[in-house]
Order: sequence, then structure tokens, then C-alpha cells
Amino acid sequence: MSLSDWLRLILLSVLWGGSFFFVEVALSGLPALSVVFGRVALGALCLAAMLGGRLPRGLAAWRALAVMGLLNCALPFSLFALAQGEISGALAAILNATTPLWTVVVAHLAGAEALTARRVAGLAFGFAGVVVMAGGGVGSPFALLACLGAALSYAVASVWGRRLAGMGVRPLQAGFGQAAAAAMILAPVWLAVDQPWALPMPGLPVWGALAGIAVLSTALAYVIYFRLLESAGAVNLALVTFLIPVSAAALGAAFLGTRLGLPHVAGFGLIAVGLWAVVRRSAKN
Repeated sequence: MSLSDWLRLILLSVLWGGSFFFVEVALSGLPALSVVFGRVALGALCLAAMLGGRLPRGLAAWRALAVMGLLNCALPFSLFALAQGEISGALAAILNATTPLWTVVVAHLAGAEALTARRVAGLAFGFAGVVVMAGGGVGSPFALLACLGAALSYAVASVWGRRLAGMGVRPLQAGFGQAAAAAMILAPVWLAVDQPWALPMPGLPVWGALAGIAVLSTALAYVIYFRLLESAGAVNLALVTFLIPVSAAALGAAFLGTRLGLPHVAGFGLIAVGLWAVVRRSAKN
């Protein structure tokens, strides 16, 4: 990769790692569903402005985007936000790093990729890391399962999303479409559960965190992601998964006083070895 690609990769890791930090701050003044709805709704508005009216067309494309909105936004964002009510953003980011491992399993079950010996070894290391982390404490079983469920949802979305290119949906259109679909899916649930008209007015830090997660960690991150995908390729882009927990942990330590225990660091080390095995094998294919 070129120097500019590396800089984009690092920036993307900060933006996506920052999403866990922003959520942690926003949860101090808003319920989880309000944070998630604000993220996708404001993110969709930003992406719509960038598209300038060049929105996705066709019923089939919007059906596919609706599924992406559920699997890639509404469900995982909600699960992570609920989990972060009990654990730190740094821990959630580490568990999010299992996404490529789940993707290997989902792609194999879907008949899209072979499950080789190296990938099996990568899966073994990765999920051993989760076990080590669980032994060191990751909140309630719900928090652990919610984060792993969110990572699995991302994995299913990545396999499902491969069909969008054949429908003529451009990358930024896909980003807008799934964010807008997620907002529409979440809206009735958010209104029924959180009853936003009855919530107390959050403070300025909460509003700032909500703007940050929508504008920076969603809209801007999509722009950088798709540019990096074109210039560096999907395999190199997978390296961002190694960096997101580092960014999330650094932001949490600097601004929220978050500290990771030795089992959490050791668990992430095992997950990183598993990711390396999966990515290295993919690069040779």
C-alpha cells in the first residue's frame, strides 16, 4: 500500500474506534436506541447531501439495501450500544474484531469461500481469545453475547452485500441506502421504547458525541472506507480490524479513564493472531 493508503487506514481506524468512544459518552445522557437512531438518521442525511440526488434506484436494490440496513447498521449498532451500557468501548471494540473470523464461517456456509486449514487455525486462535477475555471478565453474559452477535451480524452483511455491485449500486449509494433503511427500521421501535418526547434534554457533551458518531464515524468513515477499498483492496483494508481496538482503547484511556486488564490484552493478542492467519491466507488466494 502507498503512504496515502496507510494514512487513510489509520484515520479510518480512529474514526471507527472513535464510534465506541462516542457511544460511551452519548449513553451518559441518552438511551441506547436513541443513540443508534440518531447515528443512522443523521448519518443518512450527511450521505444524502454528499450524493447530491444520485440515490439508489430500483425496487430490487432497495430490498437488498433494507437487508443491509438491518444486518449492517440497525442490529449491530443496537447490540453494541446495549452492551456498552455494561462494558467499556475498548472491550466492545476488541470483541468487534472477531467480525472477519465470523465472516470466514458465514462465507463457508454460504458456499462462497473454502474453509482451509489455515483459516480453521485462525478461527481457533480468535475464539480462544474470546474465551480468555471472558475469563478475565467482560461484564454480564448478555454484554459478551451482544457483542459477538453484532460481529456475526456484520459478517452476514458482508456476504450479503456482495450482490449490490451486480445491481449497479455505487458504494456511497450503498452507504446512504443502508443508513436510511436502518433509520426507517428503527424509527417505530425507538418511538415506542424510548418515547423521546419524555426524555430529559441531554447536555452538550452528549450532543457532541451524537454528532461525532454520525458525521465522523458514519458518514466520513464511509467515504474513506470506499476510497481505500478502491485503492488498496479488500484484503489490505481488513488490516483496519487490528487497529480499531487500539484506537478505541487509546481514546477511552485518554478521555474516560478506561483501563484494560491483562486477560483482555492477552485475548486481543490471540484474536489478532487469528485475524493475521485469515488475512494472510486471503492475500495468497
